[in-house]
Amino acid sequence: MKTAAERPTQRDGFDGRAIANYILDYCDNKGRPVTHLTLQKIIYFCHVASLVELRRPLIKHNFEAWEYGPVLQYVYREFKANDREPIKDRALALDPITGKRMRAFCAFDDETKKLIDGVIDFHSRLSPGYLVELTHAVGGPWHKTWNHAGKVNPGMKIDNADIYAFYSQPTPRREIQ
Repeated sequence: MKTAAERPTQRDGFDGRAIANYILDYCDNKGRPVTHLTLQKIIYFCHVASLVELRRPLIKHNFEAWEYGPVLQYVYREFKANDREPIKDRALALDPITGKRMRAFCAFDDETKKLIDGVIDFHSRLSPGYLVELTHAVGGPWHKTWNHAGKVNPGMKIDNADIYAFYSQPTPRREIQ
C-alpha cells in the first residue's frame, strides 16, 4: 500500500476525475453550469495546455477518440448519469491508503493552477458544439486518431506526442471538420 509520500506527483500526471472536480468547482464558483460534453472538452484543453506550456501531461491517462471528441473513459463512466444536464455531483476515486472511495482531489503548484484556471475560464464560456468543433480540427490529434486509415488502434487512444506536435506549432487558421 502506498504511503502519502508515495502518492503520484504532479509530474506523473493527475487522475482525470480530480481534474474534473476542480473544473466543476471552478465553474460553480463562476456560476457557469457544465454538462458532461463540456467537461470532457475542458479537461482535454487543460491537458493540451499543460503539454505545450509546461511540457508535462496534466492527466496520467490517455484520451480516447470518441464521436464528439476526446474523452477520458473513466470520467465518462463517472458522470454518464447526468446525460445532458449540468453536473452537480463530484467524481469519486479510490484512496490508495484507506481503500475507500472518496472525492477525487488534486493540488497544483502555482504555475499549473494559473495555466489551467485560464484555460477553464476561457473554454467554459464556449458552447459544447463549438468545443467539439475545436477538437475536430482537420489534421489534429482527434482527427488523426479517429481517421486512422485502417491501422489498428485499440481503444482509439490519442497519443500525447500527437497532441503536443499539433498544438505546439504556430499555424494559420485550422480547418474545422
